[in-house]
Amino acid sequence: MPEEPWTDWNTGLCDCFEDASTCCYGFWCWPCLACTVSGRFGEQYCFPLCDIFGLGITAAFGIPLVPPPAVLSVRAAMRHKFKIKGSLCRDAAVSCCCGWCSWCQMHRELKHRRQTPVVINLETNVINMQPAPVITQAPPVIVQSLPMMQPLPMMQPPPMMQPPPMMQPPPMMPSMYSPPGVVMTTH
Repeated sequence: MPEEPWTDWNTGLCDCFEDASTCCYGFWCWPCLACTVSGRFGEQYCFPLCDIFGLGITAAFGIPLVPPPAVLSVRAAMRHKFKIKGSLCRDAAVSCCCGWCSWCQMHRELKHRRQTPVVINLETNVINMQPAPVITQAPPVIVQSLPMMQPLPMMQPPPMMQPPPMMQPPPMMPSMYSPPGVVMTTH
């Protein structure tokens, strides 16, 4: 199988106006752009933060210009993955001198690679391994009629008990409040 030829970057390092949205994204929030590129390329999203904190630490210790590790490694990996012409020495120089432009160029490259259709030529010899469909009938359903239920005969309520006969109240006795010789009775 023949190897794919090595190509150039889709856009140049300073071709910011090829994609103005990427240029603005990189200008106003280049750490966010760097994290986006790193994540879309398959690396850790926070990996570019090594560049931000690393440069501050090296400057605090008086260490001279050091290539930022994240932009250099992502740029070199992207160049090898997409077979883009260049060298590690050039990647280091671009990373040291123009890291923002490098992140913008890598973002444009990823956008271009995502939009470029990939054509795959497949042979038409397709073997169908699926068995032929089998149609089965469900067994017949036999419905039997149930005998009609007869209504229950009305039951007679139990005979009611007769109330006890009324008792006659005892005759009234003279009350201590009634006048003497008067007996009160009720009818």
